[in-house]
Amino acid sequence: MLKLCDLKDVSQSVWLVAPKVTIGRASNCDLTIADESVAKLQVEILVEDDSLVLRNLAEHGVVTVNGQQVERSCPLKLNDKVTIGSRTLGVVDPKVTRLKAASSAASVAWALRANHPAIAGKVFPVRETTVVGRSDECDITFSLSHLSRRHARLEVRDGLLFVTDLGSANGTYLNNKRVVETRVRRGDELRFDTLSFSVVGPADDLDKTTVRPAITIPPEVVRSEGQVEAQVRDRSASVAARAPAASDTTRERQRMSADAEAIERGQGVWPWVGVLTIAAVVIGYFWARGQGLL
Repeated sequence: MLKLCDLKDVSQSVWLVAPKVTIGRASNCDLTIADESVAKLQVEILVEDDSLVLRNLAEHGVVTVNGQQVERSCPLKLNDKVTIGSRTLGVVDPKVTRLKAASSAASVAWALRANHPAIAGKVFPVRETTVVGRSDECDITFSLSHLSRRHARLEVRDGLLFVTDLGSANGTYLNNKRVVETRVRRGDELRFDTLSFSVVGPADDLDKTTVRPAITIPPEVVRSEGQVEAQVRDRSASVAARAPAASDTTRERQRMSADAEAIERGQGVWPWVGVLTIAAVVIGYFWARGQGLL
């Protein structure tokens, strides 16, 4: 299946499907071109199997195929280039042709996807400045009586999308809140009176690491923390001073152990001392009697 797409911005494209594809400035065309030089219904491309025929339906507006102006109709084939107003489109086969999307900030691919049942799913591209309203002079036109002739303006500023209400009678709403001018983000619901759209576009860069600012500690807090640390050190030193040193404790235990051993040795010697003393007394008594001393 072939596709007709802007060679500079692939977001502006349409599949070439039977029975036909319409191109023009009107919002109900299959491919809408916001260019005042383009008629509301400028071109239709008839599709039958692999056969493509381009028909120029408007009396004004320049349409060319491969540089040749088309007055009424001409056949189209793969790789042909079609110029309508200021837009150049190419007939491509997406299976074999890979196109790069426009990368400049001015051509960020913002668009409105319709939520209204009559046009549900239809996508309307948003350029740097796009006016929405009932007038044929608007970039996106809807023939609805409740819309103002110039209802609202969409602007892309540095890649960001903004909407401005142009004094409409029935109001412009962002996520059900009436607004005068505000920024619009991807996924928002943008409503012109009752005509609702979902906003399509690039997401905000939320993956960047957020750098938290350094916390400045007041001097008085620093001083108080220093005082607490000093008190802790003083208490630790006091406890250490009162507690015996490890070497003193070891020497005390050695001295107590030696005293215990001495007592044990004394308890073993004293009984023999008593026996020897008694024996000496008995021997001395009998010796004295033998000498006639007693």
